[in-house]
Amino acid sequence: MAVVELKKARKSYGPVDIIHDVDLRIEDGEFAVFVGPSGCGKSTLLRMIAGLETITGGEIAIDGQRVNQLDPAERGVAMVFQSYALYPHMTVKENMSFGLRIGKRPKAEIDERVGVASRILQLDALQDRRPSQLSGGQRQRVAIGRAIVRNPKVFLFDEPLSNLDAELRVQTRVEIAKLHESLGNTMIYVTHDQTEAMTLADKIVVLRKGRVEQVGPPLELYENPNDVFVAGFIGSPKMNFFAGKLETGGVVRFAGTEIAAPFAEGAAAPGAAVTIGIRPEHFDRDATPDAAIEIAVEFVEHLGGTSFVHGNLPDGARVIVERRDAGDLRSGMSIRAGFRNRDVRAFDAEGRRLR
Repeated sequence: MAVVELKKARKSYGPVDIIHDVDLRIEDGEFAVFVGPSGCGKSTLLRMIAGLETITGGEIAIDGQRVNQLDPAERGVAMVFQSYALYPHMTVKENMSFGLRIGKRPKAEIDERVGVASRILQLDALQDRRPSQLSGGQRQRVAIGRAIVRNPKVFLFDEPLSNLDAELRVQTRVEIAKLHESLGNTMIYVTHDQTEAMTLADKIVVLRKGRVEQVGPPLELYENPNDVFVAGFIGSPKMNFFAGKLETGGVVRFAGTEIAAPFAEGAAAPGAAVTIGIRPEHFDRDATPDAAIEIAVEFVEHLGGTSFVHGNLPDGARVIVERRDAGDLRSGMSIRAGFRNRDVRAFDAEGRRLR
């Protein structure tokens, strides 16, 4: 079983700690995505698993074997980088087979592995081309093919779509998802793109400043974030946040309205500061909302089938509302946006979820 397990994994550069005691288990055949803002340590953590960064403390195990001291080639992993790293003087076939040829594998085995990878990635017709004759998406598929032919226990992807344009990103993302479905290998994927994380992952690992903030299936993190950071990071546009206060009687007052506290009695004391979170798509979903807020329209993004209305509350707080009937809205107008209590999330003064 290609289970990847980290126990108290740490990485430091001198006195500077980069990765802080990460405990994580990625199951056999699982597609795990590391996501977080720039500098959060997601690529460093991936490189520690690959063996490209030495581990300062703790343990990393792959397929039940402790790999802390093993070279990258001995770990049973294959990595696809952000840069394609293809040899410009070699053909597609030569690039894909290079590692096997260096390893002196039999020619028949090389041809078979390259043939299988080429069919999976639809590269059959490009075998004799050089990288300069390929599009960005085709080059990335060759880089992925080079990993496939090694038949690794674990695939590691370090922001592989960052150099592609929007259309190719979508196309290649679909191809990677289909690749995982057909191969069934354990895959670990690093990205800062939430759409990639939400659409590809069986499990999302949200990182912040070298620590794991929350781990879980995409929809679980989206619907039930543990803190303000995860709630604001997962989702695009991000969740709206409003400063509120818990009143006597279990009522939270915020943004000129009030609702029944969306958490258990005793989770916060009367008078406590409470942050209320509502996602843009949760406004105006019901003809009879539980409450509503007044918004001064500042700007409207029309995206075809839907629009995002950017506005301000009377206290200056910014808010984004998703609407399907925003064609007549203009800057300077006011709207009343309703919402349901069950779509509200609440957080305490330290940003922790109130339940």
